[in-house]
Amino acid sequence: MIDHERSAQVRADAPPPAHPVAGRVRLEGEFKQALETGRNRLIVTAGLFALVFAVIAGRLVEVTLFGHGEPRSAGGPRPGALETFRADITDRNGVILATSLETASLYANPRQVIDPAEAARKLVSVLGGDEGEIRDRLASGKSFVWLRRNLTPRQQYEVNRLGIPGVDFQRDERRVYPVGGIAAHAVGFTDIDNKGLAGVERQFDEKLRTAQRAVRLSLDVRAQYVLREELLKAIDEFSAEGAGGLVLDAHTGEILAMVSLPDFDPHRPGAQPPETRFNRMTLGVYEMGSTFKLFTLAMALDSGVANLNSTWDATGPIHISRFTIKDFKGQNRWLTTTEVLQYSSNIGAARIGVAMGPARQRDFMKRIGMLDAASVELPEAGLPMYPSTWREINAMTIAFGHGLAVSPLHLANGVAALVNGGILRPATLLKRDPTQVPLGQQVIKPETSKTMRALMRMVVEKGTGRKAEIDGYRLGGKTGTAEKVSAQGGYARKALLSSFVAAFPIDEPRYVVLVMLDEPHGTKATGGFATGGAVAAPTLGRVAARIGPILAVDPAERAPKPLPAVQDARARGQGVAAN
Repeated sequence: MIDHERSAQVRADAPPPAHPVAGRVRLEGEFKQALETGRNRLIVTAGLFALVFAVIAGRLVEVTLFGHGEPRSAGGPRPGALETFRADITDRNGVILATSLETASLYANPRQVIDPAEAARKLVSVLGGDEGEIRDRLASGKSFVWLRRNLTPRQQYEVNRLGIPGVDFQRDERRVYPVGGIAAHAVGFTDIDNKGLAGVERQFDEKLRTAQRAVRLSLDVRAQYVLREELLKAIDEFSAEGAGGLVLDAHTGEILAMVSLPDFDPHRPGAQPPETRFNRMTLGVYEMGSTFKLFTLAMALDSGVANLNSTWDATGPIHISRFTIKDFKGQNRWLTTTEVLQYSSNIGAARIGVAMGPARQRDFMKRIGMLDAASVELPEAGLPMYPSTWREINAMTIAFGHGLAVSPLHLANGVAALVNGGILRPATLLKRDPTQVPLGQQVIKPETSKTMRALMRMVVEKGTGRKAEIDGYRLGGKTGTAEKVSAQGGYARKALLSSFVAAFPIDEPRYVVLVMLDEPHGTKATGGFATGGAVAAPTLGRVAARIGPILAVDPAERAPKPLPAVQDARARGQGVAAN
């Protein structure tokens, strides 16, 4: 009896029996509830652990690949963010003119800096600079401040050794220019964030940011160096305010050299006066003086208004309204068309301008590109300045290079059309594939171009450009001496713009070269003269002599090609100007 009661008691205290349901054991009552509660807690705990591990893993990935996640600057990428390097800029032969180097930039989270004063003192001991300024930045309470951009590896190492809390580095890049200021105006420069601010850097800013290959320019750094060196010598010799020069492929329009002086260091463009960043060759517009007589003769010969033996009254000055047109060294006689160029007669050129008439002259200047912006790939491109109403007085002054202002690039490109068979092609700073040279526009007849080459050669042999003559190369060109416009209006008689433009070898021109000196002064060797023939012509001759071999121009002297028959005006007597 007792055993039965104990057995019943045991059964009463035992958990409820499990009932088999479809092959499973089903738990009931408090035991089942406890088991479910434990399992739920285990699932929640496992989920929390998984979330924590996911956050930690994500943070590790972020720190490893993207740095510290602080804002770089307002609206900018984060420090350490991987960026595509800016593409290189090279010359036509692959010489690097601009490239990017990986650097480290120093920044801080001031909220994490324990002692701003002590940190500033340590940083200045390594980096230099204003200790007070750095201290103020570190004490600003901001979450991000720049301390120094583009550290050298040595500076980065020394700062890292300091172990200052809250101070760290960002992967950065710095734009560098291996040839320095030699091609500064063409290549341009960037700001500290590598945004293009001038030159090709600005013109092709987006392309340079996204390009996979270098942007190749038409420049030849060897010719660039020679041109710059000779211009620097000329500035020193003639105490000039500045200078500029161009070397242009006469058949493709490619610019092989372009120099504007004074120039600047593209690594520190703001360290020099603002005028050093002014590109005289493309942005400056000037009255180019007697070099324009080439266009005057070309349009007169091409239109049939004149031939080489036409004669023009240069017996005395021309008085029109309140103006007087006279020659620098007047012949005081009638001159043939050839002699107008040989003696650089303003009077003779003015007579030709009148014979052409304002309308035809304007049309020709438009056709040869003198009235439109130059096509060069630079943001620094000046617009020509010309009269809104083209009157007879304008036709006279423009005929000898006053009253119409253009950039030196306009002049060089127009002269290229005069000597290359009469085809005007847009100038370019990009290297052109020989098979993709633009067809261009025929602006004068090939026969006229041939005559112009002979006339330009005559200027160097017997005219105002004799000082440009060099051994080995037959040059042909034209001098120019223009009085600069003064700030008070009118012309400053002692402030000259002296230039010489030439093609070589003139019998089969390959290159057009232009040299311009701003306010040169005569020397004892020049007889006190500072004209284009006295100062610019010999400078250009030295440039051609040096770049000829570099550019593989055959130096062999060729037999001279005579001019078409020209009758001396003195033998003909005082004739009437051809119409």
